[in-house]
Amino acid sequence: MVHICKVKVKNTMKVIINSKNAPAPVGPYNQAIKAGNTLYVSGQIAIVPETGVIVTDDIETETHQVLKNLGAILKEAEMTFEDVVKCSVFVMDMDMFSRINAVYAQYFKEDNAPARELVQVATLPKYVNIEISCIAVK
Repeated sequence: MVHICKVKVKNTMKVIINSKNAPAPVGPYNQAIKAGNTLYVSGQIAIVPETGVIVTDDIETETHQVLKNLGAILKEAEMTFEDVVKCSVFVMDMDMFSRINAVYAQYFKEDNAPARELVQVATLPKYVNIEISCIAVK
């Protein structure tokens, strides 16, 4: 469902994006905000939206679920992974870098991949191994 706020951001309506096909926010935030032609997607973790189960079997499966959740939000905003211009990737263990990259490359092709940082952090929400946020422009 898409909610329209009555808040203006530099003469542009702020549109709140929440997809039922991605995990519901667990705090005072929305899945994404669209301002003009730019979409700001909140960090996603590997929660299966239909069940609420967190997938942490292995980093590949977990990364796929995170990217599926991002994809559902992009779709709700009528965008795709090709519209993503920036990703922020947070991981618990930098040693998983190549395994994460292998999955990430299935969603972002090298010739038009977004800018990105991938950083190791001390902990993530619900003690998951990976969280990804993105910015898309269409």
